[in-house]
Amino acid sequence: MSETPIASATLDAPSPTPPTGSAARPRPAAAPLLTPLGLLTVLLGAALPMIDFFIVNVALPTIDRDLHAGSATLEMVVAGYGVAYATLLVLGGRLGDMVGRRRLFLWGLATFGLTSLACGLAPDAWTLVAARVAQGAAAALLLPQVLATIQATTTGQRRAKAVSLYGGTAGVSSAVGQVLGGLLVSVDLAGSGWRAVFLVNVPIAAVAWLLAARTVPETRSPHPSRVDVPGTVLLAAALVTLLLPLTEGRAAGWPLWSWVLLAVFPFAAVAFVVVERRAERAGRTPLVPPSLFGIPSVRSGLAMIVPFSVGFGGFMFVVAVALQSGLRYGPLAAGIALAPLCLAFFLSSLAGPRLVQRFGRKVVITGSLIQGTGLLVLVLTARAGWPDIPVAALAPSMTVLGLGQGLVLPVLLRIVLSELPVAQAGVGGGVMVTTQQSGLALGVATLGTLFLALLPSAGIRDALLITVLAQLVIVLGTTLLGFRLPRIMR
Repeated sequence: MSETPIASATLDAPSPTPPTGSAARPRPAAAPLLTPLGLLTVLLGAALPMIDFFIVNVALPTIDRDLHAGSATLEMVVAGYGVAYATLLVLGGRLGDMVGRRRLFLWGLATFGLTSLACGLAPDAWTLVAARVAQGAAAALLLPQVLATIQATTTGQRRAKAVSLYGGTAGVSSAVGQVLGGLLVSVDLAGSGWRAVFLVNVPIAAVAWLLAARTVPETRSPHPSRVDVPGTVLLAAALVTLLLPLTEGRAAGWPLWSWVLLAVFPFAAVAFVVVERRAERAGRTPLVPPSLFGIPSVRSGLAMIVPFSVGFGGFMFVVAVALQSGLRYGPLAAGIALAPLCLAFFLSSLAGPRLVQRFGRKVVITGSLIQGTGLLVLVLTARAGWPDIPVAALAPSMTVLGLGQGLVLPVLLRIVLSELPVAQAGVGGGVMVTTQQSGLALGVATLGTLFLALLPSAGIRDALLITVLAQLVIVLGTTLLGFRLPRIMR
């Protein structure tokens, strides 16, 4: 796979002081390079919304006791964030292309910090739900700018390393969210309890904002287009009608509205595809250009990101519940149990670029097989030791899982981006992260629902084993999809 289309492109224009009131925008020969500190800053910004998707998992029991939320409202604390996040990601990428990615990154950091403060100060459950929805919208402004900035300000091996670091950040942040959440709830800083899992974002966002203002160059698409309003509305409708009932329906007892929304979903999805195709044929710029999926790297990479994310999102949710409810771990112990996964994921993601140069797609296939091995080790550990499994006994399975996942996700992200035109970096990154985020939400909805549905009859151990075996089937399917990837990747 060649990086030539983006490595040689010079389509993004740096604009430290964006001009106003001018139709013609001067464009230098090349975008400015992203410094190591600038890369660290955008990765820090990327970590915040990823961590917050999972950080509440270990805090939910405490939130329930404090706010008397109930299971349906607790589901909304998770689902409200995830649905808003996934729904607005592509729009966030398009806005960054239009008005400047650095500008949107700064706005995203500021609003993410403010909405995190609102979450931490919420006096009741429904205020927390509303603040979480707003926090998800802020995350959708923030995250697409990270990959788009990396695309526009790096080339060659610098880009490969930066994307691998982004992939490592994406995976590690998911596990770190639960580790950090457990630590903060256990420490109970100044009596803040669960509120600390949100309030901790405020100083981090402030530091990231100050660093970004100094170190992140401004880039944008040279030919920005208007927002595709019909496409935006239809994409939002398609995602909401799928994700909301799947994530909230079980806790609410599958009321009529959940089935109505699921019935509307296929019509909204088909309407979105038709409208986007017509817009592109008419010479307009749709929210998600269908031509993106004509790029082999985008098509093959996204096809694997979906099942990988479904399995990963479902696993992290189910393990958080099983460790606390089944093994009676406290929040801190439940978080520490995932620490080997974090470390192994990060280390293997760093090795990915060199391995890909030598072994091509075999890296992804091997990583998927290693992940499957980790799931089998976890099954054997649970069968042999339940319910008296010490934290240390989970380390082998978690380490193997992290090693495999770290060889898969960063490489898939690199594949999707490798042939993406720089002018479409924002929308392409938004599509990719929307796919990933929607997969995570679907994983929580499907594997999570399977696990919770099995609890009354099978018990926690058997429910966990069946759910992990279901994920193993997904991993095997992901492995087979790996054979559709290009043999050689550069």
